[in-house]
Amino acid sequence: MRKIIHVDMDAFFASVEQLDNPSLRGLPVAVGHDAPRSVVSTASYEARRYGVHSAQPMATAKRLCPGLVVVEPRFERYKEISARVHEIFCHYTDLVEPISIDEAFLDVTTCKTGAALAMDVAAEIRARIKSQLHLTASAGVSYNKLLAKIASDYRKPDGLTVVHPARALDFLQRLPVENLWGVGPKTAQRLHGMHIFTVGQLRELSLRFLTDAFGKMGAVYYDYARGIDTRPVTVHHVRKSIGCECTFLTDIDKRSAAVIELYHAVLELVDRIARHDFEGRTLTLKVKFADFTQVTRSVTQSRVLRDKADILPLAKQLLAKVDYEHRPFRLLGLSVSRTDAEGGDAPVARWHVGELPFQPY
Repeated sequence: MRKIIHVDMDAFFASVEQLDNPSLRGLPVAVGHDAPRSVVSTASYEARRYGVHSAQPMATAKRLCPGLVVVEPRFERYKEISARVHEIFCHYTDLVEPISIDEAFLDVTTCKTGAALAMDVAAEIRARIKSQLHLTASAGVSYNKLLAKIASDYRKPDGLTVVHPARALDFLQRLPVENLWGVGPKTAQRLHGMHIFTVGQLRELSLRFLTDAFGKMGAVYYDYARGIDTRPVTVHHVRKSIGCECTFLTDIDKRSAAVIELYHAVLELVDRIARHDFEGRTLTLKVKFADFTQVTRSVTQSRVLRDKADILPLAKQLLAKVDYEHRPFRLLGLSVSRTDAEGGDAPVARWHVGELPFQPY
């Protein structure tokens, strides 16, 4: 049975800013650009009490919290602190999977320090982050990534939650379906329309019903509702996609202007593909409109998409399929991705909760 820890730094960017600038401590802080079209990158917990949250338009955040202090991001500093956090992780295990700059999964089934209990390892990690870096982190401990991730959010900030295999189904029973990986706003809305609001209610639906309704993801939801998640902690990721996005200061509603912006996006994408030596065959165009709705269009080729000569004509074809003449848009994004056949994790064995042996965690 695996022992998985998910560690998530609390309001990471904002906490670093408050650490480096003591005058910000106790104040509502939002990290991001103070501009009309910018969004909140991270909000301190003082700001969150006003309803401020990440990915929120900065104008909305300032309206909700008139005393909000907006701080420009310093990504090099955040990377520096993140590297020191990961040094702490590697003291306990080499199986560390970074999810982002401020969170990671650790497989401590075999711990380098010899610790028997994953919850003790998680407690030590949090204590070292606090004593060495003067920041707080929340952690979740369980037998798979799904439950460890949910558990780390359960008692934020500065919390530790353990979900033992014997109590996993009870833990999931009353959680909102939105807590499950892969259940975004649109999927949650569909489930709510079916009068499915909790994971326990989702568990009552059959595998056939869910796959008929949600395709391949239906089988994933079926497993997740039962505490089943077979994904391993992966140290080296195969990059699945690479892309770029641009948010415009003025909404675009002219085809000539859109084609010019598309051309610049293609040049940026080609440069990133070359820098990362990436190979993919699927090109995706994303357009977000002024009303914040968005559409995506994709095309898959038999050859690797690498050069401007390959990508630009396809990007123009995708853009031609988007009706925006009388519907201005504010964001344009392009990405190239691998298909499932080009990479991915090998299949692993499926274990059900009832088959897992009981032991301390």
